[in-house]
Amino acid sequence: MFKAKTERVGKLSELFPDIVAELDRIFVAPTNIYIDWQNVIHWQDKLGWHIDAKRLKQFLDSFDAVKVVSLYTGTLDGDKKSHKNIEEFKEMDYRVETKPVKIMPYSIDASSVPANSPALLQPFIKKPLLSILNLETIEYLNSQLGNLNKQGILQIEDRKCNFDVEIGRDMFLDLAGDKAACFILWSGDSDFVDPVTAIMGAKKSVFLFATSGRISAELSELNVPIFEIKKIKEFICWKKELPESIWSKIR
Repeated sequence: MFKAKTERVGKLSELFPDIVAELDRIFVAPTNIYIDWQNVIHWQDKLGWHIDAKRLKQFLDSFDAVKVVSLYTGTLDGDKKSHKNIEEFKEMDYRVETKPVKIMPYSIDASSVPANSPALLQPFIKKPLLSILNLETIEYLNSQLGNLNKQGILQIEDRKCNFDVEIGRDMFLDLAGDKAACFILWSGDSDFVDPVTAIMGAKKSVFLFATSGRISAELSELNVPIFEIKKIKEFICWKKELPESIWSKIR
């Protein structure tokens, strides 16, 4: 059953009763939610708007069937803002799972690499694509790396922090412990085929909350119900991204 956590959520629910009713039909039994925040952040580019973690939690907490909302995100060691974000997620009453972000250095020093060699490109371009690039393209890309070298850029960094193992583990544990009857996964990665299959096999409800184009083919083949998060934009986006027509009614 829905009971608005805040006055603003209540006003929005009056404007979008059909969305609230749809979610009420999804959250009909004890529900655990698993949010791959690292993944969700990347969705924002496609969505064209941002997800406010505080507003999201207030909205989810308005459904009494929602028992636990787990949020998985990396911590950048030594970064005050990153550590502050983790503390803020905890204060919002998320169950937070975090670990250090891995910083992977890659050399782009082209000074000793032949112009026609794909060696420097291999970490950035998948092998099937790299194998069909013609010589002129490889030489052009190497020349661009050379231009960066002239600017003093000889190395770049990639940050990685994957939580597929941790999320899958928690879903399996909650299933085995009968801690939920409905499982909501905020991700579309293929790595979740096994836990989703197990949940479906146990006759439990499972839904993917995602956005179009972000569901892997492997998960799509399972015919898991998908809830398009664009539907709840007004409940969870940054306040400044609300249309004025909506904002004027909920102030």
